[in-house]
Amino acid sequence: MTSTLNTLAQAAPGGGPGQFIFIGIMIVIMWVVMIRPQQKRQKELKARQEALKVGDKIITVGGMHATVNALSEKTVSLRLAENVFVKYDRSSVATVVSKDEKK
Repeated sequence: MTSTLNTLAQAAPGGGPGQFIFIGIMIVIMWVVMIRPQQKRQKELKARQEALKVGDKIITVGGMHATVNALSEKTVSLRLAENVFVKYDRSSVATVVSKDEKK
């Protein structure tokens, strides 16, 4: 019985440096697959929000379609219809619709 326990104890994984290498590889894979693309999308969205100009057609995070009427550092005034204006935070702009995409 004692010899069987000794054999099982020797066969059990020791942990060692191989375990740390595996954890490191998993962290790198998660960064490349999940975190890096999200950071890239956030950077592109911020660049689009900073490049807004009067007359751009946009879509907000809530799905509202509007035209940029006026800009300030943190807010954007949107024209929804004739004489209907609303003020939104610049960060609520999700998409800038190009002139080619007009229907």
